Amino acid sequence: MVKALFLDIDGTLVSFHTHRIPSSAVDALSEAKAAGVRIFIATGRPFVLINNLKPLQEHRLIDGYVTMNGSYCFTDDTVIYKRPLPADDVQTFVRYCAEKNIPNIIVGEKDIAVCKPDATVHAIFHDFLGVDIPIPTMEPEDICPDKEVYQLTPFVSQVEENEIRPALKGCEINRWHPAFTDVTATGNNKQKGIDEVISHFNICLEDTMAIGDGGNDIPMLRHAGIGIAMGNADDAVKASARYVTSAVDEDGIAKALRHFGVI
Repeated sequence: MVKALFLDIDGTLVSFHTHRIPSSAVDALSEAKAAGVRIFIATGRPFVLINNLKPLQEHRLIDGYVTMNGSYCFTDDTVIYKRPLPADDVQTFVRYCAEKNIPNIIVGEKDIAVCKPDATVHAIFHDFLGVDIPIPTMEPEDICPDKEVYQLTPFVSQVEENEIRPALKGCEINRWHPAFTDVTATGNNKQKGIDEVISHFNICLEDTMAIGDGGNDIPMLRHAGIGIAMGNADDAVKASARYVTSAVDEDGIAKALRHFGVI
């Protein structure tokens, strides 16, 4: 019996085309919530950049959040889990990006900034992902060594990622877009987020369902009691799931919940 849903945002709940949650998904989640199912967001976004869940938030459908790919998990009034990146790795990555003039988004517990922003950052975050919140700029040398950083989002290519990876001692790297990757502390991913949340709410793993579409969703799709890939996901994500539903713009959430009898 499904007691908890873990839902990615971009490409899963929210359309890349409209930047909105399909009404079918809102209706389906409202029905699931009324039936006693807890609903959690599981995203790479920090909370400060979650600007597209208003239909769910207004109806108080969300029980908690796994943000920054599992690095920071919370409910309305309780931080369930948080673990920042190793400070040495932050400085190593910041220096690497600064030397190569690579944009790098730095995410703290309550703040966010971008070093070396360029047109690609704007095109992806503001145009493609629909982020309408200005991201402050920061100089690399202004990042204090003792600052707690929970996630880095450097706009590195796969080649550059492979180049810097050996110099990092305590990082996990999850790529879901060819232009950038998300960097968290080793062990911090959406699978970890699920475990922390269900422990807090006393829910068994076998009673969980996770739905996603990106490479950073693979750990939770493999881990949850039922892992579902969206129809718009790539083949690697689909191969990691138990079931593939239709695309976000084709009522994928609602169809998945009906298929498994959640609603």
